[in-house]
Amino acid sequence: MVNRTAPSAGPGPAASADAAGDDGRLWKLARDTLDGNWAGGHTVPSRTLYPHQWSWDSAFIAIGWARVRPERAWSELTSLFRAQWRDGRVPHIVFNPAVSGGAYFPGPGFWSSGTVEGTPPMATSGLVQPPVHALAAWHAYRRVPTEASRAALRRLYPHLVAQQRYLAGCRDVGGAGLASIVHPWESGLDNSPAWDQPMSAVAAEAAVMRAYRRRDTVHADPAHRPTDLDYARYVTMVTAYRANGYRDDGLADRHPFLVECPLFNAAMGASESALAGIAGVIGADPGPHRERAVAITEAVVARLYDPGSGTFHPRDLRTGRLTPARTVLGLTPLILPDLPARQVEAVLAEASSARFGLAARMARPLPSHDRTAGDFEPLRYWRGPSWTNISWLVRRGLLRHGHDRLAAGLRTSMIDLVSAAGCHEYFHPDTGAGLGSPAFSWTAALLLDVLAD
Repeated sequence: MVNRTAPSAGPGPAASADAAGDDGRLWKLARDTLDGNWAGGHTVPSRTLYPHQWSWDSAFIAIGWARVRPERAWSELTSLFRAQWRDGRVPHIVFNPAVSGGAYFPGPGFWSSGTVEGTPPMATSGLVQPPVHALAAWHAYRRVPTEASRAALRRLYPHLVAQQRYLAGCRDVGGAGLASIVHPWESGLDNSPAWDQPMSAVAAEAAVMRAYRRRDTVHADPAHRPTDLDYARYVTMVTAYRANGYRDDGLADRHPFLVECPLFNAAMGASESALAGIAGVIGADPGPHRERAVAITEAVVARLYDPGSGTFHPRDLRTGRLTPARTVLGLTPLILPDLPARQVEAVLAEASSARFGLAARMARPLPSHDRTAGDFEPLRYWRGPSWTNISWLVRRGLLRHGHDRLAAGLRTSMIDLVSAAGCHEYFHPDTGAGLGSPAFSWTAALLLDVLAD
């Protein structure tokens, strides 16, 4: 990986495709990638493995569109929230009816969302993903604070509030002010070692998968993807949730997987801070959002910070214990504006250690798992590889807490990855080689954002 001596200023929002230098080449690559994945109203993550609309992908993609086509940023978020359920949840997949039902597993027939009361007319999944959408909307507005953007914010605001209300109410299984995820897919870090212990208690056999055909291993190397046993557990958990109509009442009594995730809850807290900013722009009261942001931050520290390891861990509500794996999830609470200085410094020590290698001049990309751990896998999905969206979040947290040199080092690392390998889904955490789907949308979108910063 090439290290730059200083972060490039990058093209601004009005940069043209023929901008001089490497940043101009990357700008064109990223914009062309987004254009190629535009599906009319929203952007698919990739044309091969992910042919539908994904929830947190659309949030990150909107951040990039705000740099080049602001109207598409708002279209991205608006189209996603049209699929919001009556209870406020934003489904993690919105299925495109023009795409064959067999193009992706699990497809719309598996989820059967149309049989559930209070669901939209389009087919969706029944799970959610980290609520980074208010962050994306606020970010997009601040990049282009026009009257049209303000009107889009005003229309989106009640939907963002309903999303937060659902998570804070229906999903507070632990009763301490944090949302619980009911499936690893809801974390966004689907196959992270963070879920190994909670997953081990889910009774499933690899034979479960004989009734289904995985599509991910058609488009990606099976050695890089979750195992059949892990997929069997994924299917078992969805089946249990679906059997009860995706209801959240009684989860503590019947659902096999219940975890409070640091990233998910940090996103929820940071989104309340973003909603306070949005409220101020559209003439609503920002006070309640600020209060909730503080309360969530306090709960994240009280429930998920481990003084012994000096980092954040998921809490398994089935055992009441923090999971032991030291993953990049532990760094993401940096996005909380009110994270106490003690925890900020502890997380910086963790991030700068040999486990993650954060530095003003990074020798290797930020991994998704402790690279000194015995179960570190540099090729397998979320068990080691580097991901642009996580680096983007950590960088935003570093900037929020005044660590500009470290943020610059991470920015340079992100740019160098794409410069060498293209807009891949994820990257080898040692060599920087591109892995997963090529022409991946959130990699392109977030590259545009850091180039323009």
